[in-house]
Amino acid sequence: MNKKFISASSILICILLVKMSWANSIADRVFYGDNIVTMDKGNEGATAVAIREDTILYVGNREGVKSFISEDTNIVELGEKSLIPGLIDSHGHVTFSARLSDFVNASSPPVGPSQNIQSILDLLKARLASNPPKDGGWLMAYGYDDSLLEENRHPTRDDLDKVSTTVPIYMMHVSGHLGAANSAALKVSKVDSNTPNPPGGVFRRYEGTTEPNGVLEEAAASALLYRYLGANSQPEKFAQQMETAINYFATFGITTIQDGAAQLRDVAAIKKMAEEGRINTDIAMVPIMHNLNVEQIAQLTKDGYYQGARVAGVKFVLDGSPQGRTAWTTQPYKENPDGVTGPYTAYPTVNIPLFKKQAKSFLDAKVPIYLHANGDAAIDLAMDAVEEAFEGKEIPDHRSVIIHSQVMRPDQVERAAQLKMVPSFYSAHSFFWGDWHRKSFGDERAFHISPAESARKKGVHFTIHNDTPIVPPDMMRLMWIAVNRKTRSGFILGPDERLSPYDALYAMTMGGAYQYFEEDKKGSLSVGKQADMVILERNPLKVDADKIKDIAILETIAHGKTTFLK
Repeated sequence: MNKKFISASSILICILLVKMSWANSIADRVFYGDNIVTMDKGNEGATAVAIREDTILYVGNREGVKSFISEDTNIVELGEKSLIPGLIDSHGHVTFSARLSDFVNASSPPVGPSQNIQSILDLLKARLASNPPKDGGWLMAYGYDDSLLEENRHPTRDDLDKVSTTVPIYMMHVSGHLGAANSAALKVSKVDSNTPNPPGGVFRRYEGTTEPNGVLEEAAASALLYRYLGANSQPEKFAQQMETAINYFATFGITTIQDGAAQLRDVAAIKKMAEEGRINTDIAMVPIMHNLNVEQIAQLTKDGYYQGARVAGVKFVLDGSPQGRTAWTTQPYKENPDGVTGPYTAYPTVNIPLFKKQAKSFLDAKVPIYLHANGDAAIDLAMDAVEEAFEGKEIPDHRSVIIHSQVMRPDQVERAAQLKMVPSFYSAHSFFWGDWHRKSFGDERAFHISPAESARKKGVHFTIHNDTPIVPPDMMRLMWIAVNRKTRSGFILGPDERLSPYDALYAMTMGGAYQYFEEDKKGSLSVGKQADMVILERNPLKVDADKIKDIAILETIAHGKTTFLK
């Protein structure tokens, strides 16, 4: 009797286990279509994809997917629409993007309305009249671009004083590496004719004097900006701004966002949002190196994701920006910044011996390092630091990232492969500032800005990015730029560095996953991977290359849940 009871119980348990197993293999959604782009060589030509909760269950054909379908499964017939993996932001600044919601947009077209300095002043006057700062607050703006303004120069304190001499005004340059302040802002910041230039920065002066003209470079600009941000931090307001920014990124098909210069207070704030369930996608935070503790960052990187948030490494800024003409180069600029005479190569923004020591400490602790380096001299420094850190050892799979990698020489492309470094190319520059780079560097160097195709040919793992909020996180436009390399004027900037549509898309999917050490869970439509995917209006691999930028994002899915629906 007992044996029969045990036998019956065993059968019942087996039946229940089979039912549970079957239930767990039933898809929540199944996608059918002839334009599924998996980015997985083993699943090319797939016509069906099934997902359950946050995982991809099946990739294959219509017949094979049938066993994953029940009456509760949502069937999506794509038709001419395309399904691709979720797009990965390999470099950007989501917290900065969030905070800019309070700033005046002084950008030039196509991002903003400013054509000249007077149009910027009009915007500032309008904001001052409609929403004046309270209790000694500042009037802030972002995005002005001297290369696109009719005057081809930076606004000075004299310009901004026409808006107000009592309200502090600060405008962030489109590069994020320079800025312009009025007299009131300089006074509050205690910057005058006796103030020396900070290490790694410059207060530009009126010609023939030591009096600051209001234009600030690098460390001088960032010190003033961070002083404002620190004094105006409101936790709940920031959380709301972050929710808006995350949703904005989702409209461009992005399922992994980067915060590429996070402050530790931002890391804590984002983790708190994660605990409260206010993050619906993945955020990879890369704190900027401001006296960070190696052990603390090492532990944070080991912790991995918590409800969508993780620390992915640490960032060093080695130089400035080419559009601001502060990228550190080995050969002089063809055209110098205003007020600079003689051969000019810009400058490093770090103490070189200290940087190398710090980089080695983080690499020894197995913390990925992200190295902002635009000019080839800065790229040399980034590579020297990594090579010296591993001197006498076999180079491990460290994947140190060279952020921007714009003025990268051919020998540096080869060296990146040897050192197992990952260039993250600022490919968006070809369109936005390609014409300006021809003036700054001459055609020989400008043609090889962000040499992605050279990197591909040498077998270098690489990514491409927008660096939002410097430019919007428009991934289809980024892909279009990488494939066509057209400048604003329509000039083809280095045709030999154009990527194929497939390789450009790979850089934004599997390339990004590799950069983050996440190629086993993201970057392709593959069984077992995270259900991050995007539905596009058309297949980007089939449309005319010049039409890629016009493809609409129809739906973004992160962790199996819709984060954007058009």
